[in-house]
Amino acid sequence: MTTLRAVLAAFAALVFVAPVAVADETPSHLATLAEQARALQPLVRTTLARDFLAQVPKLPHVTPRTVWRDSARTRAWSATEAAALPDSVRAKLVPRTLDERFYYDTRYGSPLAYVRALELLGEHGLRAVRGKRVADFGCGALGQLRLLAESGAHTVGIDVDPLLSALYSEPGDLGAVGTGAVALATGQWPAEERMVREVGGGLDLFLSKNTLKNGYLHPAEKVDPRMLVHLGVSDSAFVAALARDVRRGGLVMIYNLCPAPAAPGKPYIPWADGRCPFPRATWEAAGFRVLEFDRDDVPAARAMAHALGWDAGENGMKLESDLFATYSLFVRK
Repeated sequence: MTTLRAVLAAFAALVFVAPVAVADETPSHLATLAEQARALQPLVRTTLARDFLAQVPKLPHVTPRTVWRDSARTRAWSATEAAALPDSVRAKLVPRTLDERFYYDTRYGSPLAYVRALELLGEHGLRAVRGKRVADFGCGALGQLRLLAESGAHTVGIDVDPLLSALYSEPGDLGAVGTGAVALATGQWPAEERMVREVGGGLDLFLSKNTLKNGYLHPAEKVDPRMLVHLGVSDSAFVAALARDVRRGGLVMIYNLCPAPAAPGKPYIPWADGRCPFPRATWEAAGFRVLEFDRDDVPAARAMAHALGWDAGENGMKLESDLFATYSLFVRK
């Protein structure tokens, strides 16, 4: 998984959240999410996507919380964990107070941007997630998984960012949510045995949005390794792990939003190549049937982005020239 997740945030033109000083002066971000849900409703027709948006009013209000990071940004501690550290250790850490917007959007924008992938899954026959096991690879946040849990799914977010473990560490963040549950596994899946155990098998849906990109795994030009996704295993081993942990009849969805490629003479943009990083033959050899492969989803993605306000304001995206989307969908035989 990428070690430079802020790169994706910059592409999405989503504003990084500054620390807040006074909680009661910050308006609830839940109102913004509710407005986004209303704007997205005319764009979705499947039961799955409509149910996802219908759960937004159930999201809880979150007061600002402080996390502590080391200078190298390789580790993070919650306020409770930091308080237990020796003073000499804590003095070297950097505290950051994060508000409700960061709790739900982190660096990557609204959790409701998952609605397009869910709409496509609904169009391919997935009507509901109640009682199903759902993994989100490169989740970046847990808001979308909380919404799925409210619909009855047992979800697990997979990410390498240690900030997430510190951020989602208070009572109610993880565990039972609605009629489902939310879990977080921090590390490299499937390279680490601990991660394989934490994520578990019998998955009904393995979803990856904006993480499994060909440019991240197989860049066409040499780039800083921090800009790439490092799986820790070969391509064939990764797909084989999916075949092991996704149940028969289960689905794997890769949905990628991308900017335009760099103009000639400009630096290469790895995240602009959103094609599936694994060849069709690799999927078929592992026991998957290919339902869609690098299918274009540009018009619908741009409509979603407009509803979310990504093109609003002076610094808004130019959707017609700088937003593209593809998806691939596989079913375990």
